Amino acid sequence: MTHTTLPDGLHPDTLAIRAAVDRSQYGENSEALYLTSGYVQPSAEAAAQRFAGDEDGYTYGRYGNPTVSSFEQRLASMEGTQAAISTASGMSAILMMCMGLLQSGDHVVCSQSMFGSTIKLIGSDLAKFGVQSSFVSQTNVDAWRNAIRPNTKLLFAETPTNPLTEVCDIAALADIARMAGALLAVDNCFATPALQRPTEMGADIIMHSGTKFLDGQGRVMAGALCASQQLVVEKFLPVLKSGGMTLAPFNAWVVLKGLETLGIRMRAQSAQALALAQWLETHCAVERVFYPGLESHPQHRLAMAQQGGLGGAVLSFAVKSGNPDDARKRAFHVLDSMRVLSLATNLGDTKTMAAHPASTSHGRMTEVQRQAAGIGQGLIRVAVGLEHIEDMKTDLARGLDTLK
Repeated sequence: MTHTTLPDGLHPDTLAIRAAVDRSQYGENSEALYLTSGYVQPSAEAAAQRFAGDEDGYTYGRYGNPTVSSFEQRLASMEGTQAAISTASGMSAILMMCMGLLQSGDHVVCSQSMFGSTIKLIGSDLAKFGVQSSFVSQTNVDAWRNAIRPNTKLLFAETPTNPLTEVCDIAALADIARMAGALLAVDNCFATPALQRPTEMGADIIMHSGTKFLDGQGRVMAGALCASQQLVVEKFLPVLKSGGMTLAPFNAWVVLKGLETLGIRMRAQSAQALALAQWLETHCAVERVFYPGLESHPQHRLAMAQQGGLGGAVLSFAVKSGNPDDARKRAFHVLDSMRVLSLATNLGDTKTMAAHPASTSHGRMTEVQRQAAGIGQGLIRVAVGLEHIEDMKTDLARGLDTLK
């Protein structure tokens, strides 16, 4: 197998296509897909050395695979980290991070606006094993600082958040983590390295759900953690080997190819999202639009500084209503009136998807948690794809125009 050495200073768009291209003896131009669960060893001694970690080489499919390695190396180069490790899904990446870094008695500070499953995993599931947690306002830096305890080991933020697109000050949180002797992890799912590289602002760990924009066409599930070589090898790899949350080679290959178009997709979908958000702001049935690209967004200037001047491809809007029960019915009416856009809870696809967060992605949260996160019954999230913008507007107007 031959490895191509690239010059320094390449743009992430180029790295998305050219990084970590390891060719077999056949010299293929497109990355090879290695479908194997085991590897024949050159000798008993080499096998012993490889299983002990004293020699490079593949030993077993749960521990590593050449196609998976290519995906990890390419994503790390795009995020600007020393290494990356992949998992079967975004949530398994978060589980790996927590299992690798935390033990009973440790404390985590998280945004209260994070994805519902993340809140449940850290706030409820890990609590059974003695991990303490505090959930604070995403945008209040003082709240993060005041939540720090002597046993705080990790700060975890998602920016922009799902579904209200709240943006946190990554550099400020990195300073707080550093002063506390803790690590800062950032969920970069919405922005991706095409728009935002958290390590450049001081983050220690970047988490990805490769299921979303990294794949880009809703085909497979994947997750990853990007971090220093030390964290990956000493903290995360042992969890992968024993826990088995391994990314399948085929899924790795699909996302690896998806990375090649990430930059151009994110720019195009961000432009579409901005146009749709601007139109929604003018609609008489819409109470409020949440999108970082809008000047009306509370963290607009911060988002533009952190995300390369683009707002990303996800927005949310609240329909006008008199009470929560009415709001839910009105939101359902808009969703059920669609004929082109998909009623689906995923995001990051070329197909535009709309969903009702309060009853789907954040349905497992308590009403108190949803209220704290600002997720009302009239909220609709739209993950903008690549259909023509006028067709998107017409499809949403089909329901919005008939609200009474």
